[in-house]
Amino acid sequence: MPLTAAVISGVQNLVLYETRARYFLVGSNTAQTKHRVLKIDRTEPRDLVIVDDKHVYSQNEVRELLGRLDLGNRTKMGQKGSSGLSRAVSAYGIVGFVRFLEGYYIVLITKRRKMADIGGHSIYKIEDTNIIYIPNDSVRITHPDEARYVRIFQNVDLSSNFYFSYSYDLSHSLQYNLTVLQTSREPSDTEELNTSRCQESFDIFEEEGLPTQVVHGVKNEPYSKYVWNVRLLEKVKDIVHPDWLLYIIHGFCGQSKLLIYGRPVHVTLMARRSSRFAGTRFLKRGANCEGDVANEVETEQIIHDSSLTSFTSGRFSSCVQVRGSVPLHWSQDISTMMPKPPIRLDQADPYSHVAALHFDQMLQRFGSPVIILNLVKKREKRRHEKILSDELYPTITNLNQFLPPEHGIEYIAWDMARYTKSKLCNVLDRLSMIAENVVKRTGFFVNRPDFYCHTLRPDERWGDLGGMVTPNGRLQTGVLRTNCVDCLDRTNTAQFMVGKCALAYQLYALGLIDRPKLQFDTDCVRLFEELYEDHGDTLSLQYGGSQLVHRVKTYRKIAPWTQHSKDIMQTLSRYYSNAFSDADRQDSINLFLQVFQPSECKPHLWELPTDFYLHHSDTMILPRHRQSYTHWWSADVLMFLPLPSDEGQNEKNSKKVSVRHVNRFDESIDIYSEFFSPYELTSLDDTFSIAMTNSAREFMPKTVGLDPSPFTVRKPDESAKSVLGNKSSKEETVLQRKTAASAPPPPSEEQISSSSEDDSEEDREDDTTASQRSTPIRLSDPSDSVRPHEDPPQRLPPVRETYGLNLSAFPPDDDVLIYHRFAHLGQNQHKVERHQDSKKSEHIINLVPVSSFSSASVYEVSAPDVDVQSGEVFQSHVETGRGWVRPLCQEDVLMYREYIRNRYM
Repeated sequence: MPLTAAVISGVQNLVLYETRARYFLVGSNTAQTKHRVLKIDRTEPRDLVIVDDKHVYSQNEVRELLGRLDLGNRTKMGQKGSSGLSRAVSAYGIVGFVRFLEGYYIVLITKRRKMADIGGHSIYKIEDTNIIYIPNDSVRITHPDEARYVRIFQNVDLSSNFYFSYSYDLSHSLQYNLTVLQTSREPSDTEELNTSRCQESFDIFEEEGLPTQVVHGVKNEPYSKYVWNVRLLEKVKDIVHPDWLLYIIHGFCGQSKLLIYGRPVHVTLMARRSSRFAGTRFLKRGANCEGDVANEVETEQIIHDSSLTSFTSGRFSSCVQVRGSVPLHWSQDISTMMPKPPIRLDQADPYSHVAALHFDQMLQRFGSPVIILNLVKKREKRRHEKILSDELYPTITNLNQFLPPEHGIEYIAWDMARYTKSKLCNVLDRLSMIAENVVKRTGFFVNRPDFYCHTLRPDERWGDLGGMVTPNGRLQTGVLRTNCVDCLDRTNTAQFMVGKCALAYQLYALGLIDRPKLQFDTDCVRLFEELYEDHGDTLSLQYGGSQLVHRVKTYRKIAPWTQHSKDIMQTLSRYYSNAFSDADRQDSINLFLQVFQPSECKPHLWELPTDFYLHHSDTMILPRHRQSYTHWWSADVLMFLPLPSDEGQNEKNSKKVSVRHVNRFDESIDIYSEFFSPYELTSLDDTFSIAMTNSAREFMPKTVGLDPSPFTVRKPDESAKSVLGNKSSKEETVLQRKTAASAPPPPSEEQISSSSEDDSEEDREDDTTASQRSTPIRLSDPSDSVRPHEDPPQRLPPVRETYGLNLSAFPPDDDVLIYHRFAHLGQNQHKVERHQDSKKSEHIINLVPVSSFSSASVYEVSAPDVDVQSGEVFQSHVETGRGWVRPLCQEDVLMYREYIRNRYM
């Protein structure tokens, strides 16, 4: 079978040139050796006219073409000052084309930043975009509401967590992308053998008469569910060459480097947010009539032994999880202005039609088993979350009676919030047990067979691992679907525990650890926990309007006391966002995804009382085909189970993949030149691999003599993050260069009285049971100033551990004499003449109080004078944080009525 490789997009650098009648978009690859030209007509006021000649230009040909265009569009022949072709903007890709009430706009990516690389395939984050109006001003037909639509469209911040890649399909998992490359396929009839042009490929054996090695260049269609600009490119998809089409995803992407005794391992966390039924927290709940749920995010963790960069020959492992709202017709009424609006079921679904459509999609994409981890509350004084649990369990039971027993949907219900309040129970221990069972059922993906050492020294947990074993490694079959009410705080912690368990198995499968088990407070888990916290904060901001309220440290009950005030502020921020700004954000999402397309013959977006009919299209038309209530899955799903049908070899999937013959030296598959750029002068300090988060630099202690392994359990105050977390970047550099010999002096009385957080850490070590329930704060007394001198061994490391030899013995007399001479030379070198009649210190040092208070010290602080209104605002803020919400006054009610009238009426 010929070798296969992913096709790299030939349009990565764009320059937009303009004339009065046309736009010319010139795109080229990274090496500037291949160019394509797109011609956009500017004389049409409402239609989009694009011409792509499908011709590949060399650099000289493009210069000649632009020169002719410049000469032909001048107002006077031979007049150099009036150039008819001007350079408008440089870009890195096309987001799409959009039209509101006037003509079309083109959205270009003008700034990018590299976020990760997977086997040489770079992943970029959009940093800035530019929206350009295409028609000329002379033919423009103005509309009074056009500017408002443009503002709504631009409210979707494309510089916030939108990602793309020129060579890697971000909408699919790593397992799918590598499976496509390993599957033998016939080249498409429309693709030509790309070996005729000498400048495009070069083979040193061609002159010797040896045959040129042919490689299959593979490119597959993206999964439209996770692509956010499908509708924006729909108008030009069938007109332009596929290299012009750049698909973007929305979610999160983070990558860190785990150094295992110098061996680099890249840990990548990627989240893909669904573009169907997308929206904000209280405005998008449950599922729509097509089985798409709100806040559906697919999270994938990829482990890559980066000692080998090759995508096809490297060693990779991945594990996929899913979060999403409960797949029922339910919602919450936000007009009541309550922190927790009541949950209501909008439609009865006795045959579980909506849930069947949703789980049919999951069986097609992930295979079986589909495991549901439901974290909503079971026992409540007032039925709130329990409504969803009581409805979801009969739904799963109804669907399972028609599926084969070996492929049934597994349901796990666990009241995580109630378990957290119990002082005798450990939430993370229970989650680790669930995670172990889930990973054993679904398995994970790895693209290499098991090591021989796993057979010689088998681990009892490794033998029970699920998934499917193939000659090339393992495949993940099935997926874990986690949900609570919001799918934010509890869900992120549960996914972290499952990811932590899967990470241990992935590192074991790649031969990096001796047993599939990882413990907390290691550099590896701290790095992974930081990735998941960034992942949770980002997804929470996108859906809920604030960062996470409860984190992993909260459930471990080791969060500092300052975290409680931060949680209160995040709760208030989330409440404010849901009450006042979510409606505008929802309108922007609907317009960006083209769920709503403006037209002069229908109401404007801001005039709609609800967007229910935009996301539930079946309510407006009669369904042509009603799916069976018993055989609720697609026709080819059971044929491939437990494998997903999307990865199977059939005619439907073959149409989604295009294959062409290319020379093995062709630039369109040369990932080595694409990643390393040997034709450019690159500074090592500017490379992404140097700048990414490094476990040795960020987490490993700087003390000499400690085990540098990232799998060694360390105390909370030993990691580099805890020491350098509160320092500036300049102080970090200085502290990293210090050795353990430069220990700080004993603290003074004022330092002891002010460092309550550090004291709480010491108390936590003395009493582990108390640290699980609360974070104690030690109050200092006057006798504390003597205590630091009583036990210096607790603050300083042993001498032998620091210097490697014992210094307790007194040095010889010759060494002492040499030291005295050295000290005497130093004193003479920096000697300062002192006069006996020197001025008194009180005349030289003038201390001026800079405090805004009348009297302020470490013992007494006088409160500032504030007016009565400010005091009432602060008191109301404190009472709200404690849960004492005051009743609304008449002024607040009138303000809210005015808001509702302006927004919906």
